[in-house]
Amino acid sequence: MVMLGYIDAKPKVGYFLGKVMTSEGRQSEKFMNLKVKDVMNRPVVIAESSTVNDAVISLFVENTGFLTVTDEQGALTGMVSLKDLLKVTLGNPNATTIPISMVMTRVPRLVFVSPDDSVLEAAKKMLDHQVGGMPVVNSNGDRSRLEVVGRITKTNLAQALVDLTSGFIAE
Repeated sequence: MVMLGYIDAKPKVGYFLGKVMTSEGRQSEKFMNLKVKDVMNRPVVIAESSTVNDAVISLFVENTGFLTVTDEQGALTGMVSLKDLLKVTLGNPNATTIPISMVMTRVPRLVFVSPDDSVLEAAKKMLDHQVGGMPVVNSNGDRSRLEVVGRITKTNLAQALVDLTSGFIAE
């Protein structure tokens, strides 16, 4: 029991609850087992054929920081952020008619996660690549066709931590 962490022992003190049995240990274990699918949001998607104007409207209507771009079959082709749109629109009176495919970051340069990845893995990817959010995709074994199933953001991660420490995430 001591080796498993359920109880701990100290000479001249005796036995007491181990790390696994404390609330901190249980919260840590819950966090380690928490999956992206447990905290992700629905995806905010825009078609590859859309314009910068369409993207700006979608960003504000959906109140998000990035849009996932898909082709006609719904496969992930790229992502466009608020910063991407700001760069192209500042000082450019014709920016609203530019196709979103000219502005987006394409799949080879994207960072994404699957629904079964751990939240910890997602957080590490976001930090390593310095991004505020990522698309959640199913590849079904085919990396050339990624199906968008959600999105995960810094806000999702913060909410998961708050919920976990407040006891809202069930065991």
